[in-house]
Amino acid sequence: MSLTTAEARSALSAAPRLTTTVAKEYVHRDSLAEVFLTGCDTRDGLRFSLTGQWPRAHTLFRSLDGASHDPLQAAETFRQAGIYLAHVEFGVPLGHNFVMSNITYTTDMSNLRIESGPTDFDLEARCTDIVRRRGVASRLQLEFAIRRNGQLLATGGGQFSVIPPAVYNRLRAHRADHPPVAATKPHPVRAPLPPATVGRTFTTDVVLSPTDAPSRWLLTPDLNHPILFDHKGDHVPGMVLLEGARQAACALMAPKSFTPASASNDFHRYAELDRPCWVEVTRVTPEAGNTVTLEVTGHQDEQTVFVSVLTGPVA
Repeated sequence: MSLTTAEARSALSAAPRLTTTVAKEYVHRDSLAEVFLTGCDTRDGLRFSLTGQWPRAHTLFRSLDGASHDPLQAAETFRQAGIYLAHVEFGVPLGHNFVMSNITYTTDMSNLRIESGPTDFDLEARCTDIVRRRGVASRLQLEFAIRRNGQLLATGGGQFSVIPPAVYNRLRAHRADHPPVAATKPHPVRAPLPPATVGRTFTTDVVLSPTDAPSRWLLTPDLNHPILFDHKGDHVPGMVLLEGARQAACALMAPKSFTPASASNDFHRYAELDRPCWVEVTRVTPEAGNTVTLEVTGHQDEQTVFVSVLTGPVA
């Protein structure tokens, strides 16, 4: 016996609520597969309990041996959470642009091991500072903590500024006169480093090309990369800069391996797609227990684009 339309709708509304991702538009992703958040509950207007899931076999965010999640996945999850909360909880309309001023993360690498199923996690977020303009958030400072079955996976934080479309278009008006490389042709000087030297398996994931200096590289990501360039933009995404910093640290420590268990990242200006961006390791500090701290900077047109300080084990 077939159901009428009304009966079908009634049955659907009575069905149990099942797990889904949040809307991809709320985390500025084009691919549903790259959305890591599944829900959010407000606790008091400034504190939030989110849920999410990391896949067991993510093509980018996993260790070389496939046994652990990549620490940078925590940073990407924090990025998604900040944008989601801005849109859903703090009134930022879709179509506004976000500028990430800084993002930090510290992971417990022993808890990043991939288990027999996907990693379902709880994410606690707290807004420690908010600036509003006309009732809409224009700047947010957030703290995060990710747990799996009560075990702490990562902590961190970030500051995000929100720019309305009209203001962003004025700020970036010169880009209309000079279309980015991504819109015209592949990067003209992409000659990536060997993947193994930068902690990667596939050449397409490598974002650096060699120079004459042993601690300096040219940022040359694959502009069609399905994850690093998941959605359109007029500049290099912040997560690509984080990946560039990690790969620079790995390249300097090669043939030993380096894992960025924690990092602090500050962004000073946009990295343009059509001009050279140089990535350089500017400081190396040995730490206790076969651990090292490296400072990595990015420069374009002789101006600082970003500064990353990464700490992790060397093996």
